[in-house]
Order: sequence, then C-alpha cells, then structure tokens
Amino acid sequence: MNHVTILKRFTRAATATVVVALAACGLAEAGDTTANVPAAAVDQPLAPAKGTQTLTLAGGCFWGVDAVFKHVKGVTTVTSGYAGGEKSTADYDTVSTGTTGHAESVNIVYDPSQVSVGQLLRVFFSVAHNPTELNRQGPDRGTQYRSAIFYKDADQKRVIDAYIAQLQGTKLFTGPIVTQVAPLVAFYPAEAYHQNYLQLHPMQPYIVINDKPKVEALKTMFPTIYRDS
Repeated sequence: MNHVTILKRFTRAATATVVVALAACGLAEAGDTTANVPAAAVDQPLAPAKGTQTLTLAGGCFWGVDAVFKHVKGVTTVTSGYAGGEKSTADYDTVSTGTTGHAESVNIVYDPSQVSVGQLLRVFFSVAHNPTELNRQGPDRGTQYRSAIFYKDADQKRVIDAYIAQLQGTKLFTGPIVTQVAPLVAFYPAEAYHQNYLQLHPMQPYIVINDKPKVEALKTMFPTIYRDS
C-alpha cells in the first residue's frame, strides 16, 4: 500500500505524533534524543569557496525527507524522485508496486562551503528517518521505502561508510542499521505534485503525523544549521 492510499484511510489519535517523533530517530530508549547521534568523525572539510555538490538519500516517503533538508542551511535545492531502478519504471504508480528497484529518494544540491556530507548524514540518520527499519518507514511498506544512500564518488562513499560504522559502534540504535549504500546511476525527478509537498499541504493528516515532527526535531536538535525556509 503506497502512502497516497494510506492518506485516504489513515486516522490516529493526536498522541501518535509524539510516538512518530520519537521513532524517527530509532534510538534505544524513549528518553534519548537525536542530540545523542554524534557528528561524523570522518568528513570532508568545508570547501574554501562556494560551489555545488549533490547527495541522494532515500528514507521512506520522500515528502518528509524533502521537507527536512529544505530547512538545512547550505542546501540549495531538494528534489523528490526515484533512484535505484530504470528510467522506464520511474513513475509513481509503477514504483509503488515495489518491484522496480527504485527507492523514493531526494536529490540534495548543497554548497560544500556551508555544509558538509557528514553534517547532512547526521541529519539523515537522526531526524529524517529511522535507519533500522528494513524495507519500510513508519506506516509505509515496500522496497521503495527502504533506507538508502546513493553516492556519486569514492570520497562520498568513504565518509558514508565511516559514519555508518561509527553509528553502529555507538549502540544508540534499537537494532542494526540497514541502510543500503550504492553508487548513483541516475536520479529521476518525481511528478510535479510530489514536489515541495509539506509546504503545499501542511495540514494533511499524513504530513501532520509523520513529517512535521521531523522538521521540528531538526529545529530543536540542530539549531546551528536550521533555517526557517
């Protein structure tokens, strides 16, 4: 069942918002916060001048991941789309079958003089999604909702692999990190109605329950890199 279908059926008590907000970080105890997720010990240094880099992440429904990274300083644009499969199957209805190899993903364009790969990964692994859920995220099920990072070069992969190993060693998470790490072959933008979804539909129940708490967690836990818009 895809998240558009869920929206038509999905009803929960207001307390579910709190549960989802805690689950988003996947930490061992409810009393823990995303502040416990450490900064990357291995990272790329900030560039000496403005520039453009990209990183492609998948962490469940792309609506929420998109919304989180749009509030990160140094991020220029975020586009919802598909990665991991073929161009011929890169449309929402086909991807939603879970048979295409695609994951709902976001392509992040950022300025490496303002924000690093390691900082983006810290946000990804703490407030953007739960990296311990295999082929699912919150109410969404299927390989298209898997946790994945699609790297563009060997240096990005070096930082990604080191950070996952670092996080596994912290024992902060309730289970093993199941995030797939794979080279980015191609990224295909999703349909126009999926772009900037939270801002355009702020009161939709799915958004209120699942995605707004992630943005609030970013604001609370990472105030130095949070921006309002």
